[in-house]
Amino acid sequence: MLNTEQCWASVTARDAAADGSFVYAVRTSGVFCRPVCPSRLPLRKNVAFYETSAAAEAAGFRPCKRCRPCATSPTDRHVAAIGRACALIRERDHLPSLAELAAAAGISRFHFHRVFKQITGATPREWGKAHRIGRFAELLDGGESVAASVYAAGFGASSRAYAAAPNGLGMTPATRRRGGRGETIRYTIVPTPVGHAIVAATGRGICMTALGDDPSFLEAELRRRFPAAEFSPADAALSEWAEEIVAFITRPGVHPDLPLDISGTAFQAMVWRALQKIPLGRTTSYSEIAAALGRPMAVRAVARAIASNNHAVLVPCHRVVRSDGALSGYRWGVERKRALLDRERDALEAANAANAGSE
Repeated sequence: MLNTEQCWASVTARDAAADGSFVYAVRTSGVFCRPVCPSRLPLRKNVAFYETSAAAEAAGFRPCKRCRPCATSPTDRHVAAIGRACALIRERDHLPSLAELAAAAGISRFHFHRVFKQITGATPREWGKAHRIGRFAELLDGGESVAASVYAAGFGASSRAYAAAPNGLGMTPATRRRGGRGETIRYTIVPTPVGHAIVAATGRGICMTALGDDPSFLEAELRRRFPAAEFSPADAALSEWAEEIVAFITRPGVHPDLPLDISGTAFQAMVWRALQKIPLGRTTSYSEIAAALGRPMAVRAVARAIASNNHAVLVPCHRVVRSDGALSGYRWGVERKRALLDRERDALEAANAANAGSE
């Protein structure tokens, strides 16, 4: 469901970031356009919005000859170009130069850095670092020693790996290999409109949220994920965070801005970051997430990363559906996924109605 006011704001601003996410049609001319079309702006009352060009054509509108909304968009071309640069980073033991990456992408060096960050949400250096940390985590989880993992991941020195790891792994490498031994995890289980929720945190932030019908099952899941950690009841701060999560589920609105202690590979981290950008009340598909990451053929890998998300609601994997719009699997139950989406759509519709009534 499109947020028409946000769409109109994108059209009036000719926002390039919105190109490819919808088209707008002008009833008086019978033409539909991209959000970035340079033609004169129509009157708002004459405009309708559609998620795809096919939907606009089915409604009887024809494509604009000036902005060519049915052609491959600049965004699609940029996604493919940045995908080639990311592939080069994955192939190398060390981060390629900016000139090498720009050449692989087929974009001028002057524009490459800006386009890369726009598509991936990170600079090339940040993306490369995340990839190395992800590779490091995979090796540790596969049973390799810390020393062997350091060099196989391309860090060159253990000090560099340890300096980078807390932000990328959620735990230091040695703690990760020990199943959380040495970590103290606080947790609480609270009722919500969609069942019970467990909220657990380390000193760095929330390390796990999960939904379920049985509190004892949720506690068992936490202990399975961190088998060697010490556990303690929630303190005042964690209790407040849990209340924020319950309030958001009950009446969806502004997303809770809470510190997260996320453990995952570089690719998983990119997928989860993409999930956090999906607006309230909207859904996207696995293929759209893969394309946005510059990995259009990695749909199954995207699905696996989403299934590995351990932060229910806070990393909103419930907003991902199949390409045909049907609900797909959800580790906390498809009916619970449906309930979360229904609540968010109802909240968005209520907010839009309230805004329309105030105009």
